[in-house]
Amino acid sequence: MNTVTRDGLRLNDRVTLHYRIRCLEQEVANTFEAGPETFTLGQGDIDPRLELCLTGLKAGEHRLFQLEPWQAFGERHEELVQTLPRSDFPADMELAVDHMVEFEVPSGEIMQGRILELDADRVRLDFNHPLAGLPVEFEVEILDIAKRDSNVD
Repeated sequence: MNTVTRDGLRLNDRVTLHYRIRCLEQEVANTFEAGPETFTLGQGDIDPRLELCLTGLKAGEHRLFQLEPWQAFGERHEELVQTLPRSDFPADMELAVDHMVEFEVPSGEIMQGRILELDADRVRLDFNHPLAGLPVEFEVEILDIAKRDSNVD
């Protein structure tokens, strides 16, 4: 049941949509074939910069956004490429170039890094988003919007 109002998609609304992300002629994600996704806007399910593209859209809208790096997944930052001692990793963890690994930082946040290089003593990781520094094409089709009940905090 479509419960959209004239103001379109807003923070905390539940949205069902199809989306496609392309970067440098490569398809990165596509729900048009696999089936739609549903999530609540503002809950961290997708990158906040992509959520900004969705704000104000209405059910039935189909849009294509050409995003510069800063509008999509951010610019690359060389300081996010770091070398860590191999001893920082569990002995039984399988490490390989181009594999993703997760770390919990003291604040409790989980960070992902891609292994760039490794040897017996060190592991070089890139903590940038894999699409950082690249232009992105973001296509969306809004199927349904369930408005947040204004009486609920």
